[in-house]
Amino acid sequence: MRKLKNEELDRLDPQAFRKAPKTPLVAVLDNVRSLHNVGSVFRTADAFRIEKIYLCGITATPPHKDIRKTALGATETVAWEYVRDTAELLKTLRETHRCWAVEQAEGAVLLDEVIPDKSQAHALVFGHEVHGVSQEVVDLCHGVVEIPQIGSKHSLNISVAAGVALWEFWKHLRT
Repeated sequence: MRKLKNEELDRLDPQAFRKAPKTPLVAVLDNVRSLHNVGSVFRTADAFRIEKIYLCGITATPPHKDIRKTALGATETVAWEYVRDTAELLKTLRETHRCWAVEQAEGAVLLDEVIPDKSQAHALVFGHEVHGVSQEVVDLCHGVVEIPQIGSKHSLNISVAAGVALWEFWKHLRT
């Protein structure tokens, strides 16, 4: 096997990316405090060509050097919007998207058991690094998905959780 060179990867330039069809999926960051986590979610969103990222509450927005450091240019390709109140956003998103909190909660469905409906768009909500997705926002979601974990820790870093969950939804929603 030979490792491919960057020019062999046939990647889209930013203009082509913006015009390309998107995965019917958005990410909602509910009060994510780490700029590196925000940048990492941008990079993952670019990889799976999702529709948009909503940055809510205390979540920082581009341009910022610490977001740029991990996003590696994805803030120029992935559509994003700042919304102060996550709950108000969810009330609107519910009309057009199936909304899922990525959280540990009663009645949560394990991520590997979720098969998203391809006929509709989906929103995945990721929460604060310590407190998770707020209960008010969980209550507004159509469901909760939990990433199965069998180790001694109780959670994944938000950027890792976003990578795992966006990948799993992308597998089912790609055309």
